[in-house]
Amino acid sequence: MKFSNLQLTTPYLALDTLFYDRVEPTPLEKPFLVAASQDAAKLLGIDEDVTMDEALVKIVNAEMKLKGSQSFAMCYAGHQFGYFVPRLGDGRAVNLGKVNGQNLQLKGAGTTLYSRQGDGRAVLRSSIREFLMSEAMHGLGISTSRALALIGSDTDVARERWEKGAIVLRLCPTWVRFGTFEYFSAAGETKKLQQLADYVIDESYPELKNEEDKYLKMYEKAVQKSAKTVAKWQAYGFNHGVLNTDNMAIDGSTIDYGPFAFLDIYDPNYVCNRSDTQGRYSFRGQPGIVHWNLSRLALALTPLINHDATLEVLEDTFGDVYEAEYTRLMHKRMGLQTKEEKDLSLLKLMLRSLEQSVIDYNAFFRKLSVYQGERSEILELAVHSEYLERWLDTYDARVKKESFSDEQRHKNMLHVNPKYILKNHILQEAVEKAQKNDFSMVHDLLRVALAPFDEHPELEYLAKPTPQSAKNLKLSCSS
Repeated sequence: MKFSNLQLTTPYLALDTLFYDRVEPTPLEKPFLVAASQDAAKLLGIDEDVTMDEALVKIVNAEMKLKGSQSFAMCYAGHQFGYFVPRLGDGRAVNLGKVNGQNLQLKGAGTTLYSRQGDGRAVLRSSIREFLMSEAMHGLGISTSRALALIGSDTDVARERWEKGAIVLRLCPTWVRFGTFEYFSAAGETKKLQQLADYVIDESYPELKNEEDKYLKMYEKAVQKSAKTVAKWQAYGFNHGVLNTDNMAIDGSTIDYGPFAFLDIYDPNYVCNRSDTQGRYSFRGQPGIVHWNLSRLALALTPLINHDATLEVLEDTFGDVYEAEYTRLMHKRMGLQTKEEKDLSLLKLMLRSLEQSVIDYNAFFRKLSVYQGERSEILELAVHSEYLERWLDTYDARVKKESFSDEQRHKNMLHVNPKYILKNHILQEAVEKAQKNDFSMVHDLLRVALAPFDEHPELEYLAKPTPQSAKNLKLSCSS
């Protein structure tokens, strides 16, 4: 199957016209392919090399339509930095349709009804970041939207300075957000709210279709999936940056990559978004914010479900699911197979020691994955090694209680502790090269993004330490 032979459907257009606005994407000037993910293309049933499809660029640039495609922008509301905005919507994203359980969307494809004063465009800089991070999150096993292709152009776009426009072809099982429910609930459109809930059940939770209390169970599923996703963010040191309710998908997928970052040094108070002056979306605060966003979703669903029932589900489910998933992952990252009562204390002590040591978070775990008692390689990562020394004493005693061999433990750890993490300094290098029409680093980063646990001897330079000047930087929303 070739990409250009796909046949799309548009089930979202069966909903009332209040849900969307029909709009045609606006092509860029002199488009060209920057990169494409064959791994993402497989989700659509594409078995041929997607980069060899001569129609790829024309389709991403909206010069050619896939069969069955009917383009539209989706309407939604959202709580942005805690304040409710009654109408937002896809201001620079145009949906093309659905195939194989994936919804195709062009980000940066021009203005829509919901663009407000925006130009509906995305720049090459931010598009490279989103393209690569979408694939990197998948490589780490974190639920996420995917990115099939990225094109650049000769179109000028005004941001802090003039930049070149780009479009990312994104895929996701659903683009329905918490804010979509908030829109219809706030507008008093109860019938539309029910239509939306039925649509979400059909699209994301079909097993609930004939269940009693299906809307409550839909909410419970959203709570469970969101809790697991944020647990994985915390385990791997990912800071989303803009956790508004309009940036949270109803199926728990990570979407809308803006000013995101993976931790360089371990700092739980890190805030990656320069605009977040109050630190609302700090790394440490993410589980609490996801919980708060779920409480806003519960409120939006009140016309369909008893509010006390949704709050009971939230309080009974979120914390337990989050803690179970987070401790499971961290247990594996520490290389522990059996469970002991004091393991939680060991984890908390480790995190405190990492913070005090001023150490690269993920590099520490990769070194720990081959640790056999010789500490020099781990300790040289730390600015203050004495804190880590004390934790390693406790860790050594705990590991001796394991029945697995060192060899087996190392093997297990290397499968959960990535060597390659797409940190902002390395993404910035790729962006700077791309702005000089050198896309080689984008292609290299795509390779390690999809296989972050493997050794790539020829790409060793992508695992280099973060320069001191670039550690835990803040980014703008246009990043």
